[in-house]
Amino acid sequence: MGRPDQLTELGEDFAQRSHELEALLREQGPVRPARLPRGLRVWVVSRYAEARALLTDTRLSKDSGQVARLFTQVSATGVQGGFAQSLGTHMLNMDPPDHTRVRKLINKAFTARSVARMRSRIEEITAQLLDELGTGDEVDLLAGFAGPLPITVICELLGVREEDRHEFAVWSGVLVSSAPATEVQESARLMYAYLSGLIAEKRENPGENLLSDLVHATDEGDSLSEAELVSMAFLLLVAGHETTVNLIGNAVLALLREPAQLAALRADPALLPGAVEEFLRYDGPVHLATLRFTTEPLEVGDVTIPVGQFVLISLLGANRDPARFPDPDRLDVTRPASGHLAFGHGIHHCVGAPLARLEAEIALGALITRFPALTLTADPETLRWRASTLMHGLETLPVRLRCP
Repeated sequence: MGRPDQLTELGEDFAQRSHELEALLREQGPVRPARLPRGLRVWVVSRYAEARALLTDTRLSKDSGQVARLFTQVSATGVQGGFAQSLGTHMLNMDPPDHTRVRKLINKAFTARSVARMRSRIEEITAQLLDELGTGDEVDLLAGFAGPLPITVICELLGVREEDRHEFAVWSGVLVSSAPATEVQESARLMYAYLSGLIAEKRENPGENLLSDLVHATDEGDSLSEAELVSMAFLLLVAGHETTVNLIGNAVLALLREPAQLAALRADPALLPGAVEEFLRYDGPVHLATLRFTTEPLEVGDVTIPVGQFVLISLLGANRDPARFPDPDRLDVTRPASGHLAFGHGIHHCVGAPLARLEAEIALGALITRFPALTLTADPETLRWRASTLMHGLETLPVRLRCP
């Protein structure tokens, strides 16, 4: 076991060996100092009990302004300023009372009822995509199905024009990747400009969509500012797209690697809602939760993290902790997987979680029913994971739809 203060280097292969490296971190202790692939020094928490507790610990802040200032002090790569920083000033990067105010306004527009109303439309989009997919025998399931479904759903929900959706997928992919700073800034600039224009349009001509509801949401005279609207639209677009793409893709890969689990799910579709929770636990769409920093010295186990240090909580690592989930590296679609941290915990629990669950349930059920001979066409060990410490998803997922 390494010393509690010994720096762990998480190199360029971190995304490719996520579960293996998170297991090593868990074995070494509840928290470990580490350096990320782009040079940022952080403390990584990979055990379930500590991760869950720290997700609600008020001694960890998410204030985006303070994060930017800390970056300049501790990061060898500098800070992402300008448009990228502006897009990051959403409620996921806020502390109370600002977070409380903004989340209350968001909840007025993004309700369980508005999500439930999407079921029939999600089923329609899914059927259409599977019809188009079925014209070929070998396809990239991410490009042909897992990607288009959530971007279509979230863009329709927000009122984004159909002709603009491909660009959104490209911009969001860059913004959550480890791409060079210049590429991130350019994608952020394009995203910011487009969203500002879209918000102005919804203010003048509101429609039956979530973005119009957000623009006009009020609570005792309070409303979202222009900057808050742009950053919230960005959060909903990126989170609503990226997480669901990865959830569907990772789940399909897991099932194709475990034929007995796939057979069980086909035999009893009633298992699907619970199976989605197991997919979230087993190979969730988010690896390291977004940045937090200590506002005072913080004790985690026998380690004291000094003030002003970045802390990253590994949702992926926590969900494979054997102290919480027996035999955690085994996929079991009948497992009671409740309590997983794939969508976070506490006040920052993902506001779009019900939508992601609904999309995954519909997409996976329809896919495995439509194509009973679905198989991988590549060795699973050769598949590449996206170069990101935030998102955990495949670059491609080549499959055969029918028997050769």
